[in-house]
Amino acid sequence: MIEELHHVQIAMPKSGYEDARNFYLNVLAFSEVEKPDELLGRGGIWLESQGVRLHLGVEDPFLPAKKAHPGFRVNSLEQTIERLDRAGVAFQTDVQLPNIKRVYIEDPFGNRIELLEVTAA
Repeated sequence: MIEELHHVQIAMPKSGYEDARNFYLNVLAFSEVEKPDELLGRGGIWLESQGVRLHLGVEDPFLPAKKAHPGFRVNSLEQTIERLDRAGVAFQTDVQLPNIKRVYIEDPFGNRIELLEVTAA
């Protein structure tokens, strides 16, 4: 039935476009893609990176997701942490899992995001 994950959507406030672009494009290195004309009136931003699709949808009133979160695999968690440090983005470590190193960050709106590196067994 289900073949693959097509995209993940998280919420942003209607006033958050500049902060969203700065964070997701400059810090996490996503690229913005055009939304279909049929959806332009709904607001939000569509992003992609290495085949990963992330949609930011406008919610009003807005509440950040503090527990539910996307988990994005990175090539090197060490390099990712260096990039986060340069951008002034705080991160939290958590219990490391077998073959997975991970940290959590928050986007500019308080949404939780997991960044993880899969390591050799």
